[in-house]
Amino acid sequence: MKPSNHVNDVQKENKLGVMPIPRLLVTMALPLILSMFVQALYNVVDSFFVARMGEDALAAISLAFPIQHLMIAVSTGTAVGINAILSRSLGERDTEKANQAANNGLFIAFISSLLFVIFGLFFTRSFMEMQTSQQQIVDFGQDYLRICCIFSFGAFGQVTLERLLQSTGKTFYTMITQILGTVINAVLDPILIFGLFGFPAMGVAGAAVATVFGQLCSMALAFYFNVTKNHDIKLVWKGFSPDMKIIKEIYKIGIPSILMMSITSVTTFGINKILLAFSSTATAVYGVYYKLQSFALMPTLGLSNGLIPIVAYNLGARNRERIIEAIKISMVYAAGIMFISFSIGQIFPEQLLRIFNASDEMLRIGVPAIKTISIHFLGTGFCVNSVAIFNSMGYSIFSLLLAIARQIVIVLPAAYVLSLLGDVDKIWWAYPIAEVGALTISILFLKYLYKKVIDPLPSEKERLPEGAMKLSIQEAEF
Repeated sequence: MKPSNHVNDVQKENKLGVMPIPRLLVTMALPLILSMFVQALYNVVDSFFVARMGEDALAAISLAFPIQHLMIAVSTGTAVGINAILSRSLGERDTEKANQAANNGLFIAFISSLLFVIFGLFFTRSFMEMQTSQQQIVDFGQDYLRICCIFSFGAFGQVTLERLLQSTGKTFYTMITQILGTVINAVLDPILIFGLFGFPAMGVAGAAVATVFGQLCSMALAFYFNVTKNHDIKLVWKGFSPDMKIIKEIYKIGIPSILMMSITSVTTFGINKILLAFSSTATAVYGVYYKLQSFALMPTLGLSNGLIPIVAYNLGARNRERIIEAIKISMVYAAGIMFISFSIGQIFPEQLLRIFNASDEMLRIGVPAIKTISIHFLGTGFCVNSVAIFNSMGYSIFSLLLAIARQIVIVLPAAYVLSLLGDVDKIWWAYPIAEVGALTISILFLKYLYKKVIDPLPSEKERLPEGAMKLSIQEAEF
């Protein structure tokens, strides 16, 4: 029998609207999880080799981390706005707006990177001296941070181009681009840090060079994939002019996300200052924790990033059932992933620290630190997925409010008060305390969005014309 035109139309649909949700979520998230694991290796590999230079070098890149995280916040936050608008436009069949989001998003990403180039040229030493008076740590941090900032356009280009692929469901290609960059970074790190194979020994500056070169290579490959494989959008250079209406719409979603992630930089800066009152080793432990946390969170972050285009697309298509199913399944997956991370933190803290050449003093401080902080992983999966839901529905302001409550209102004051007890081990309890507050707020915001955004959407029965035959899921798959 000749298939109906309606079946043919469905088969031509974007998979975000027709593939069964469990399979779709895995298809979308798995490449992102793998690529984020690979991406997490950037900082971990740097720290692994830099730690061989001593705790001062490790402390230096820990103190440089707030600016690196700010860079990630601006690039990723902008990409969140691009991602949500692009996926929603595709769900609404508005290809012109999707193309505008892609092209204007690339434009503002590269403009944003110029701010970090200026910072790298003129302000890196001042930033390091704000945190410590130990000149060796200042020198190490300046060498590392200056290179990362001056070549930040590589990181911005990579993040944005990879999100364009992700927004159209082509997450496999983002995995390839990130693997390329990480492999390059891992190979070049020991060569440039220690001066192998005839290269000069560059120390921590070598770690920075390896990182930015890997990012530039990933950016180039992501651009190639967008031009040759991503047929849902078209990148236009000739005759391009910025569209302020689209840029404002991107930033309406993106700015709250930028601010939300930037808050982590403020928190990290504040915690570093609190810990330096105890010892530079405590600061090094905190830096190691953040590297390990990147591994613990990457699976859930990959899952949540895969959830964003699914929810945004089906919101544009007004498909309530698929939105609800995607949210429920992603929450179950996230809870399981974070329980595994919690268990590893409880059972293997010493082994994790020894990866970074930990001294006896570092182990003394670090083992209880990891055991205590990892408790908050039990609630993190729910909160991370909640942020993805807020962003996909255009309510990034909720993400911002959640971040402010958790990190500014709770974590920093709690860490300061606990530090007054004179025991560095008590400071780490600020994180589990903050997670309880974040969980409460996330639940309240999700209830509000369900009533305001999801519940008013038509049910599947209401969307189908009266008497129409419902296509089976098998007919809809492609």
